[in-house]
Amino acid sequence: MKMLSDLNLEAALTAPSPLAREFAVTAAYRAHEHASPVAREIAVLQTQMATAFEPIEDDDLLAGRIRYPLVSFSPEPGGLGYACIADKIRLVIAERKLDATVRAEAKEMIAYWSTRTTAYKTRAAYPPTLAAILPSDAWTTDSAAAFPLYRMAGTVLDYEKLLRLGLPGLTAEITDRLARAKEPAEREFLEGLREALQLIGDALRHYAAQARGLAADCGDADRVAELNAIATACAAVAERAPETFHEAMQLAWIYALASGTWNYGRVDDWLGTFLVRDLDAGRLTDERALDLVCSWWSLIKSYENQFNNRVFIGGRGRTNEAAADRFALLAITATRRVRLNQPQLSLRFYDGQNPELMARALDAIGEGCTFPMLYNDDVNIPAVACAFGLPESEAVHYTPYGCGEYVLSHRSVGTPNGVVNLTKCLELALRDGHDPVTRRQAGPHTGALSTIKSFEDLWRAYTTQLQHYLDALADQEKIEYDLTGQDAPFLFLSALYDDCISRAKPIFAGGVRHLGGTVETYGNTNAADSLSAIQHTVFQDRAFTLPQLVTALDANFAGPEAEAVRQRLLAIPKYGNDDDAADAMAIRVHEHVCTHARAQAGRVGLDSNLVVVINNSANTILGHQTAASPDGRRFGEPLANGNNPAPGADRNGITAFLSSLAKLDPSLHAGAVQNMKFSASLFTRHRAKLEAMLAAYWASGGTQAMITVVSRTDLEAAMVEPEKWAHLLVRVGGFSIRFIDLPRDVQCEVLSRTLYE
Repeated sequence: MKMLSDLNLEAALTAPSPLAREFAVTAAYRAHEHASPVAREIAVLQTQMATAFEPIEDDDLLAGRIRYPLVSFSPEPGGLGYACIADKIRLVIAERKLDATVRAEAKEMIAYWSTRTTAYKTRAAYPPTLAAILPSDAWTTDSAAAFPLYRMAGTVLDYEKLLRLGLPGLTAEITDRLARAKEPAEREFLEGLREALQLIGDALRHYAAQARGLAADCGDADRVAELNAIATACAAVAERAPETFHEAMQLAWIYALASGTWNYGRVDDWLGTFLVRDLDAGRLTDERALDLVCSWWSLIKSYENQFNNRVFIGGRGRTNEAAADRFALLAITATRRVRLNQPQLSLRFYDGQNPELMARALDAIGEGCTFPMLYNDDVNIPAVACAFGLPESEAVHYTPYGCGEYVLSHRSVGTPNGVVNLTKCLELALRDGHDPVTRRQAGPHTGALSTIKSFEDLWRAYTTQLQHYLDALADQEKIEYDLTGQDAPFLFLSALYDDCISRAKPIFAGGVRHLGGTVETYGNTNAADSLSAIQHTVFQDRAFTLPQLVTALDANFAGPEAEAVRQRLLAIPKYGNDDDAADAMAIRVHEHVCTHARAQAGRVGLDSNLVVVINNSANTILGHQTAASPDGRRFGEPLANGNNPAPGADRNGITAFLSSLAKLDPSLHAGAVQNMKFSASLFTRHRAKLEAMLAAYWASGGTQAMITVVSRTDLEAAMVEPEKWAHLLVRVGGFSIRFIDLPRDVQCEVLSRTLYE
């Protein structure tokens, strides 16, 4: 095997062809296409890692930057498994001056991969009935009630084990299991794990050599010391378990980059002991420790994925709380100093935890950091235990990832492989399964309007449409897991996931302890408000008939008669105001979608199949293809964000808003987003009031809070003069971003949310 340390990384990155890396990965795959999945993956990883790791930059205090090629292997960064980003390759062909031979080779490469990517193989495995229900993958542009997604997201590795054993210790554990392996497939898998760990060691040795080379050419004594520290740390952890804070961070970071994971779990738990040991021994100062964490935060930001990059601190179940708390406080300070939208620092807390963590968290949020996000362990741990059907001793390891989906750190996988739009399902129910946007039959026939004589008739039509898609998405989820497990062992993930080594099986082929399905739900609030409005106006008040309502919807409420219908709909109480009737409908909608999705797990052969009520900008994007809805929303307007009220619908104040949020049972799902937009004055002039309000919310069952501190004036000013507002961060849904980087329609959606002062 050719070692990464023997390869000239810089030369490869500046190869004459801008597609040299993609051609190399393709060649490795071609040569091993018909080999075993383990042999093929190792060959591709060797080639990919030779050029994916990028050089140390001037201010880096840790080594590790990565750029996945446009043809790559990963769980998610480049696409699902073996992936080819054909559109970007075509851009390179169009924009770069390539000779005719290279252009022809590039086009042939695209054609080659068109039937070999893991995503292609997944869709090709759909039976005809499933393909008909889920005809499109283009969820950002097409009109449909449900879409599949292709990724193995949200993996959280066992970093504590990695740091405790180091690469040699982990290799020894694999070797010990190999000695007891009986089946050839088990032996090959375990041998593949050892080869994969060698690649990590090669990457570390490469960076050690690079840092020494940079130090030799540097005239700045301080920078020479920093580079030598990088070289020393990289060289050390290539050969043994880490002994210092710097070494532990370095090993974990390189492994994370190589594995393709974007989430780091309970970082205070696996780094806190190293931090305290170094500080107490005088090997490290508080300021230097802060510098290292700030540098890591910047590297995480450069590993750009605003929907993930989760770092967790606090909460029950940590091994050494005192040490973990010292890192947690350091992490909050680093977040306040660098003011980036990544990593997504998240604080788990419980009654009795060190109160300084929450105090410092609120300080950071009040300054406009949007971090940490807040998670209430006293509610979430029992809720996760119930939802996953596991004891609380396992549920204590829950780790939200991405936009807020729950997994159990290095114990479970719960990749969100499907999207369903509840408001779209109601839209179909009102038209016998016909999509008014595409003007095609999309859902099952559930009856013409003339057959809907009561609200319960409408409810049955709506739930039939929704269940049709939930069932399909569960089927799709299992197919994707099965196909992915056949296509590749995902060696880097398998080496640090329970119980892959002990079972001698890859993570997605029987190795992981708990394999769960997850479906992203959108439009939940709009569906509930719409059903409530129909119940009141059509079936109770008889203000107009169902056909008259649909006529107004099809007209997008244009014209005096349709606008009069809209005003009646808008007048009906909405979720988010602590109104019992409106909230009862939201609860009914919530419980139905959660319960039906959960029931599919046993049918398809998963350990769980759970809904998540998360939102990024998808509520805006899906709204573009969702017709006018009976809550008074016009065609194309955004759907409500997460579990939140529709924009502007919450009019009874913050206490009523929080009360409504807390009514939706968290024990039925795998995570939900609660976005809150507060004024700075709540954190300055009214801090005691804010703390009391949040305490009441947590006590009433509030699960979490994602808080943006901003003023409407600032948002409006940033839309007019964006160059002056680069510092303004907002939470969109499960992620944060500079407000000026958002598309205009998403900016408007954020602006439309109620601001509490």
